[in-house]
Amino acid sequence: MTATQSELVLDQQAQDLLFREARTANTFSDEPVTDEQVQAIYDLVKWAPTSMNQQPLRVVLVRSAEAKQRLLPHLMEGNRAKTEQAPLVAILAADTEFHENLPKVFPHKPEAKDIFADPGFREQNAKLNATLQAGYFFLGVRAAGLAVGPMTGLDAAGIDAEFFPEGTHRTLMVANIGKPGENPWMDRLPRLDYDEVITTL
Repeated sequence: MTATQSELVLDQQAQDLLFREARTANTFSDEPVTDEQVQAIYDLVKWAPTSMNQQPLRVVLVRSAEAKQRLLPHLMEGNRAKTEQAPLVAILAADTEFHENLPKVFPHKPEAKDIFADPGFREQNAKLNATLQAGYFFLGVRAAGLAVGPMTGLDAAGIDAEFFPEGTHRTLMVANIGKPGENPWMDRLPRLDYDEVITTL
């Protein structure tokens, strides 16, 4: 264990599982991802914080061949085959009407809902916090021993129209989920060093 690793409370095996050995999967086995696994993932990551406890992330699980055929035309061509093959696909979206839940999730501030009366401000908050939650969700998938392949190469407006016709959700990304298949990983790419990212004032 390196000196920096020893500074962390999380044990090294968990550090490796969630971060150092985490890779974007491009192929998946045919082993199914169960509803119970997804429930366990959600029940873990739902506790992670968002601004004013907004919790705007909404997830549509695409399992059936019929649902995948509705989704595939809205993905970049290079993302279609691996999505069709994945045992589970998740559409991650931001609910722009998240403020309707604030009386439940932020009850100590009754006026909280009124802060987000402006639709533009509300959508900005929804996308930011749902993207944050998407990151938590991917860590949860890894914590369940599964691989994830997030994708933003897609027609978000097309997916919105197909899967969210009510018009209140904004697709952020699509993610393939499952056990890794044959040759699932690309070569590990470099990361920026500490001094290239961190500035102390």
